[in-house]
Amino acid sequence: MNIYQSMKMALKSIVGNKVRSFLTMLGIIIGVSSVITLVSVGQGTTSSITEQLQGLGTDLLTVNIMGRGATTSLSYDEVMEINDLPGVKAVSPVISGNATVKQGTVNDSYSIEGITPAYEDVKDFHVQSGRYLLDIDNEYRMKVALIGSEVAADFFGSSNPVGETLQMNGVSFKIVGLLETLGTSATGSNDDKILIPISTAERFLQSRGIRSITVQADTTDLVKSTQERLEAWLDGKFLSADNSYTIFNAQEMMDTLNSTTQMLSLALGGIAGISLLVGGIGIMNIMLVSVSERTREIGVRKAIGAKKRDILLQFIIESTTLSGFGGILGIALGYGASALIANVSTLNTEVSMSIVVISFSFSLFIGIAFGVIPANQAAKLRPIYALRTD
Repeated sequence: MNIYQSMKMALKSIVGNKVRSFLTMLGIIIGVSSVITLVSVGQGTTSSITEQLQGLGTDLLTVNIMGRGATTSLSYDEVMEINDLPGVKAVSPVISGNATVKQGTVNDSYSIEGITPAYEDVKDFHVQSGRYLLDIDNEYRMKVALIGSEVAADFFGSSNPVGETLQMNGVSFKIVGLLETLGTSATGSNDDKILIPISTAERFLQSRGIRSITVQADTTDLVKSTQERLEAWLDGKFLSADNSYTIFNAQEMMDTLNSTTQMLSLALGGIAGISLLVGGIGIMNIMLVSVSERTREIGVRKAIGAKKRDILLQFIIESTTLSGFGGILGIALGYGASALIANVSTLNTEVSMSIVVISFSFSLFIGIAFGVIPANQAAKLRPIYALRTD
């Protein structure tokens, strides 16, 4: 008997017991869909966090100065010395604070950042209209500002704010540029801030010295060596005092995140894979029952010439077909569950084709592995014994 005939007989047996066949496949369906859904949630979350970290820049180092003793900051000239370190492409110091902003009858509190022109390229944050801050603005402590799109909408609606003025803590600042819309990143919203010259911010925010610096490396590959040189430079400034500064490296965090999430995805997949094993045991149990119910049929087939391998092949194909159909339904359910989670929650999902292939292949393997025992039992039945069975 060929494989085609064995498949026809296996399908006939499955169709003849629809409810039992579906219940047998249920374990496989749940197992495959669970693997796909859980891993897609893990990978989607990883991708979302990775995008946010990439938005910070994987070639950037963020330095926060705590200082030592009475010295809790660096001067502007000291910060500019970092440009001379090998591997450094640009340096962007920032002075941060808050101010009450007013225009007409509208007023609110907003984040204010004092910056240099290097901020534009280092942070990849440009203007959509007007101009950026210039070196001359810092040199003469000009009272000019760049505003985010949310700030512009709050005070000017859909009108172009360039050329207008804002009162910040009672001081008039002229708007020279409207920043492009970036949305929210890992550090918060980028659209509700106001940027002013750093020299102006030092007096306006009454903040002496600089405590936050973003350093851009020449390339991503040079980030680690640049960080080591930066640490040595800072140690020299603060005499290696403990807790005098911290350096945030987005690339290191991304590497740690990737290794952690890979382990998490494997753990989630392993937990869900247990249900596949349970489904395989269910297939084996039903197939053993099927062998008992069809003992006489097996005896008749053997009596008219069916060989041991024919009986073995029929039952293995039957169990593999059950697990295969279960795997297909599980894939469909997994895709549906992933889409539903993405639509009704804040979680991101990302279905990986490799996980789909692996889970389906594993379901087929389960069908073959757990179908061998009942198939072998059926194939070993002696015709005379089988024919005597009622």
